[in-house]
Amino acid sequence: MLTQNIKFREFKKKKNSLKIDKELKKLLRENNSVIRSLKKNYVNNFEIKKLSKYKKFLDYRVIGMGGSTLGTQAIYDFLNFKIKKKFTFLDNLSSSKKKIDKKKYLNLIISKSGNTIETSINSNIFIRKNHTNIFITENNQNHLRKVAEKLKADIIDHNNFIGGRYSVLSEVGMLPAILMGLDTKKFKQLNNIIKNKNFLKHLINNVASQLYFIKKRKYNSIIINYDEKSENLLNWYQQLVAESLGKNKSGLLPIVSNMPKDNHSVMQLYLDGFKNNFFTIFYVKEKNSLKVKNNKILNSQSYLNNKSIDQIIFAQKQATENVFNKKNIPFRSFEVDKRDEKTLGELFCFFCT
Repeated sequence: MLTQNIKFREFKKKKNSLKIDKELKKLLRENNSVIRSLKKNYVNNFEIKKLSKYKKFLDYRVIGMGGSTLGTQAIYDFLNFKIKKKFTFLDNLSSSKKKIDKKKYLNLIISKSGNTIETSINSNIFIRKNHTNIFITENNQNHLRKVAEKLKADIIDHNNFIGGRYSVLSEVGMLPAILMGLDTKKFKQLNNIIKNKNFLKHLINNVASQLYFIKKRKYNSIIINYDEKSENLLNWYQQLVAESLGKNKSGLLPIVSNMPKDNHSVMQLYLDGFKNNFFTIFYVKEKNSLKVKNNKILNSQSYLNNKSIDQIIFAQKQATENVFNKKNIPFRSFEVDKRDEKTLGELFCFFCT
């Protein structure tokens, strides 16, 4: 077990992790902004009480790129069953002409530098007079801050010492989470998990294993995803790995592979192709899953009687692990039993550290 709600199976081969153990403990003792943002005592650059006037909105729009939106998208999709508000995301450029939307949006425009060209363009095109706007950007005279001042919009200072890809538990992710009606205190799990020796052991071995794969020239980190609501969580993780490690002609290429559809396109390559891959298998238990209709099943597929989609997906996940074991394909796996702020916060903390 990684935590109460997360079963974790680490890579088989144990690597020398003494140096990593020392470095991790040193990192956790440091008073840097990223580590602080994962803890309960982090102070956001906004007052929660002042956000109450924004909770009346039903339609919210997040305008940003990369780390400015991916964390919020991960929260929104993973915990969507708890959220009664509608959030849409403008996180790319599209040349297709869209109809004018007359909804009264609350726009959240997010860019650490304030000069991200795609965010500036989307803000220029999609913000209208009847919209309410909040800008989250660094405290300097960047482009978006000037736009915000011109629009007389509220401005929240982006923490200068937290990069966009690490910002999910700072103002960037927690302000939208509050507007979603979520309990942001429950996301802050680092205080609890660093007391969990089992969690730290898994974390240290996990880092050691990935360094070993890099030395063995296994550069493709393929994330096999069995939960459609976690796709953006894993896209967030993809950016975290790619941008953090992709330096000095080194790094890993994280690839999100969504199942079961990818069973019918790339699984053959994973099993019998080149051997410079290692894998993460990710699954979340879905309690309210659709069920197969028994009266429409033919005798040849009677094994599907009374099965839910979740049961079928879980069986596929287990089958993949069994085949990987037989073929000695390196993998770790996450099996999440519960969707809530606490569990998602634990996942954020594990991946960030």
